[in-house]
Amino acid sequence: MISYNWNFARTLSVFMALLVLSMVSISEAQLSEPSTGAGQLEIVSPESIGFDPVSLARLEKVVQEGIQEAKMPGCVVCIGRHGKIGWLKAYGSKEVEPTKIPMSIDTLFDMASITKPTATATSIMLLIERGQLRLGDKVSAILPDFSVNGKDAITIHDLLTHQSGLIADNAIADYDNGPEKAIQNICKLELTAPIGSKFIYSDVNFILLGELVRKISGKTVHEFSRDEVFRPLGMTSTGYLPDASLRAIAAPTEKRDGEWMRGQVHDPRAFKLGGVAGHAGLFSNAKDMAIYAQMMLGNGTYRGTRIFAPQTVSKMTQAYSVPGGKRGLGWDKRTGFSTNKGDLLSDRAFGHGGFTGTVLWIDPDLDLFYIFLSNRVHPNGKGLVNPLAGRIANIIAGSIRENEPTKSTSSEVLTGLDVLERDGFRQLENRNVGLITNHTGRTKSGKNVVELFAGSKKLKLNALFSPEHGFEGKLDIAKINDGVDSKTGLKIHSLYGQVRRPTAEMLEGIDTLVFDIQDIGARFYTYPSTMVEGMRAASEHKLRFVVLDRPNPINGVDVAGPMLDEKESFVGIHRLPIRHGMTIGELARMFQKEKKLELDLQVIECEGWKRNDYWDATGLTWINPSPNMRSLTEALLYPGVGIIEYTNVSVGRGTDTPFEVIGAPWMDGNLLAKALNDSNLKGCRFIPIEFTPTTSKFEKSLCHGINIMVTDRKSLEPVRMGVEIAIQLRRLFPDKWEPAQMIKLLGNQKVQEAIVEGKSIDEVMEIASQGQSEYLRRRSEFLIYE
Repeated sequence: MISYNWNFARTLSVFMALLVLSMVSISEAQLSEPSTGAGQLEIVSPESIGFDPVSLARLEKVVQEGIQEAKMPGCVVCIGRHGKIGWLKAYGSKEVEPTKIPMSIDTLFDMASITKPTATATSIMLLIERGQLRLGDKVSAILPDFSVNGKDAITIHDLLTHQSGLIADNAIADYDNGPEKAIQNICKLELTAPIGSKFIYSDVNFILLGELVRKISGKTVHEFSRDEVFRPLGMTSTGYLPDASLRAIAAPTEKRDGEWMRGQVHDPRAFKLGGVAGHAGLFSNAKDMAIYAQMMLGNGTYRGTRIFAPQTVSKMTQAYSVPGGKRGLGWDKRTGFSTNKGDLLSDRAFGHGGFTGTVLWIDPDLDLFYIFLSNRVHPNGKGLVNPLAGRIANIIAGSIRENEPTKSTSSEVLTGLDVLERDGFRQLENRNVGLITNHTGRTKSGKNVVELFAGSKKLKLNALFSPEHGFEGKLDIAKINDGVDSKTGLKIHSLYGQVRRPTAEMLEGIDTLVFDIQDIGARFYTYPSTMVEGMRAASEHKLRFVVLDRPNPINGVDVAGPMLDEKESFVGIHRLPIRHGMTIGELARMFQKEKKLELDLQVIECEGWKRNDYWDATGLTWINPSPNMRSLTEALLYPGVGIIEYTNVSVGRGTDTPFEVIGAPWMDGNLLAKALNDSNLKGCRFIPIEFTPTTSKFEKSLCHGINIMVTDRKSLEPVRMGVEIAIQLRRLFPDKWEPAQMIKLLGNQKVQEAIVEGKSIDEVMEIASQGQSEYLRRRSEFLIYE
């Protein structure tokens, strides 16, 4: 019956095509002569398309560091907005062996897995748009031999989103006898996981999709993508099997059989398939990829050439939940493979990376595309570019300023450090300074506060002090030793080691303590505690205390209890709700008065920040405040997820997504996810997953649990979500979950008891709200920003 329906569908499709042709008069020349597209994108200045060129230029340093550290021999970076290219530069070398040849912007690259979305998934979506395929079609309906070993139910959608349950890569020997035999071998494969149960990024999925293109269209994925996509768009340097002229300008990768691969696909399976495969084999350059990206930003159309209908683009690039993340159809959205995306692109962004060192991200919300092309596997296969590409993506997103020449510069967000630098350090003139800071003490242009202070003639920097996680923000240990700053030679006094408060000996020769550390807006984050101890030391030793204020990254409006009980600790230094809605400077003003600290306090305020702004509205670069606070999403989730961190669950430390996952070896993730999804929490959904932390709690042990997906930031209530998670853990796993230690971060005995007693979320949150009105009244006295 499946075969009959499939043949009928194809017959109907052909009939409709003939009917359309009979109704429209098209000349023979139009049918036989492919369009050459509408030309390449215009290259303009970065500022003309809304970038701050000074901020954007920070990527130069990141790229050069990557080259110096042998992350890649060289690269090409291309950035576009509003239909134009604002940055196109080549760096380093495209070849270092046998001779050294400089990189150029027209260099041809092996795109590796970027083949998957741009050639194969694009071809599949065109066949779907033309009525020749459906996302729900079973692969076995087209390839009957595929139905064995439990694979009968696998659909096109499963392949596109890597939820088929197929192995990532089958044996290389399966490809020894050419494409036909290779497909036969794939058809014989067994599942490695139940269909739809796991996200397994699989080349096999896309090799199959490439074969489906051939079976349906009568053309290989090479021929179909060339004729239907690349040629119409005028992407003259893009395709499989580049000719001699293109191979001459290609970046080499590694050696195969003693010869450099130049214009020859690097992937061994694609090579055995004759260079044409659904998962790899495409070659292109930056300018051509910019055309493709702009077509996607143009809802399927580029300068009058229509590839897709807008609804096809929408369907292809929307977020589909997969275990452990979000995928598009052929595209990455947010998974463990999204390191090269960075942290600041929008939730609508879609992209992909390639094994050879290629990256493409497209962000409709920012009307932005970002292309990073390298041959990181040259010459020895040891390069690494994804983290570097992610850093560049953050710089790009953080550099966006809309082109409004008449706009007052005061509307741009400046941190307290930016204001201090702009004002020539006059606020610290003739002061002997001790600086409490870490790696987050940076200006918007990336200058380090220590280097700025050391180089200023207005002040004298005499000592450095560091908080939890150390001076560089990389340590996640219980006690941190003193150190020495390599650039200034100054001693770094640890305030998370033998002492938490600066001693008289440490403060010798200092008349002013300056605090510059980025907070994240949750009561149990310890940087405000370090600030309080610094203020106490300043009060005891009659020193001036200066706070360089910074925005609250999760906004300064939303407040959520419970309030901290009277007992203070280093993870609860003052009577605050968990989400306090204040900046570090505002907290300093509150601490001074309510802790009755007699000291000369000055807060150098931010400029341009409004209370309802999240970090992504500031234009400032995200710098991980601590090793496990790696994105704005994680900062937003932390006030809720952090509640249960001291109990016998993992909150994702030792994974790529801390605070976005929760689990334990004893947990049933399916059961917990269902209960939480049924609870109707706003702004989030929960997906059952498995993960193995590499460090921290349950190190190297398989954990079952949930992945938290933020679906609507505006409606999300992180603390309510965290309380609901605790309630469900108590209800579902009363003999396994141990809530006793939750009190350390929850900080409220009544709320602790209500959760343990099994009260409902509304009952618990009613208790948690006690004292919040009084807090809001107290807080109002110390607020600085509108």
